[in-house]
Amino acid sequence: MTDMTTDAGDLRELTVGTGAGGEQLGTDMVLNIGPQHPSTHGVLRLKLVLDGERVVSAEPIVGYMHRGAEKLFEVRDYRQIIVLANRHDWLSAFSNELGVVLAVERLMGMEVPERAVWLRMALAELNRVLNHLMFLGSYPLEIGAITPMFYAFRERETIQAVMEEVSGGRIHYMFNRVGGLKEEVPAGWTGRARAAIGEVRRRMPDLDNLIRRNDIFLARTVGVGVLSAADAAAFGASGPVARASGLDLDLRRDEPYLAYDQLDVPVVTRTAGDCHARFEVLLDQVYASLDLAEQCLDRVDRLSGPVNTRLPKVVKAPEGHTYAWTENPLGINGYYLVSRGEKTPWRLKLRTASYANVQALATLLPGCLVPDLIAILGSMFFVVGDIDK
Repeated sequence: MTDMTTDAGDLRELTVGTGAGGEQLGTDMVLNIGPQHPSTHGVLRLKLVLDGERVVSAEPIVGYMHRGAEKLFEVRDYRQIIVLANRHDWLSAFSNELGVVLAVERLMGMEVPERAVWLRMALAELNRVLNHLMFLGSYPLEIGAITPMFYAFRERETIQAVMEEVSGGRIHYMFNRVGGLKEEVPAGWTGRARAAIGEVRRRMPDLDNLIRRNDIFLARTVGVGVLSAADAAAFGASGPVARASGLDLDLRRDEPYLAYDQLDVPVVTRTAGDCHARFEVLLDQVYASLDLAEQCLDRVDRLSGPVNTRLPKVVKAPEGHTYAWTENPLGINGYYLVSRGEKTPWRLKLRTASYANVQALATLLPGCLVPDLIAILGSMFFVVGDIDK
């Protein structure tokens, strides 16, 4: 095809071909996916250069959903920050809250009641299960399998019921407070939570057997989007994405916070680093977190006493700085808190798992085919609010 155009009064001839040889010149096509797409768990844009159906280069472009959380933190007191913090990764709200209160408590030198510590751990592990179930349902959906979504949401609703009972919220729990938890759990709640865990554990094979060894799912994911351990470390990837590439790192075991040092935390890893390995890590982590949550509930039942510390009307962190990081469902989440002794932080820097994980797309996508693009994108397990913090 020949296109005759006028450029500053001169004739210019552009020959567009397929790059198949002969006298034709191959011209790559630039394709934008986004800034809205159903497979991105938020508003993400991918700028792709394609040669036919093969991706030559990929540039993730973020910022369309920018929340400005870090600046908003600076004009909110330590109680108000919690309501903002649980929204950047809306699938990991409890864990987001936890990181903020841990940072403030550390700066204040505050000791939290033991019952609150174990309740926090139980709720954090239940939140981890909820997060993973969402991706275990939505990831197969993105590559054409609708049934796993129904199973995943059935299990989510079982856990959601006990989370809603204890906090009043289904997504944004607002249950952490500086010094402990908002309030004591309802009478008999630990028994109902334990029953829900048992129910989910019994029914998980329905989802597991449907998808883990499904021939079509294996064909779409095995050997696709391989992220090496070296690349995962270089990009700062963490959580299930990094552990699927063989990086054996989990803060609950390696840098324990709360009372995780009193538990034997199983760390699920794989070495293949492909889409299927990332899915399997997420799936097996659900079983591990259900077990951990049950152990925490057993411990809660043996403890009595308060679940929070009495605080002054205005909470002021002393002058200084600290860094609190936690093993969030999607990876390492960190808060760097700088205080000048006021009721609001001077600076609260947020390190999110999704922001680091999505950077690896620039390495993973080149060379793949367009149909594999969504399989790779979905397997990186990110939430765009967590990127555009």
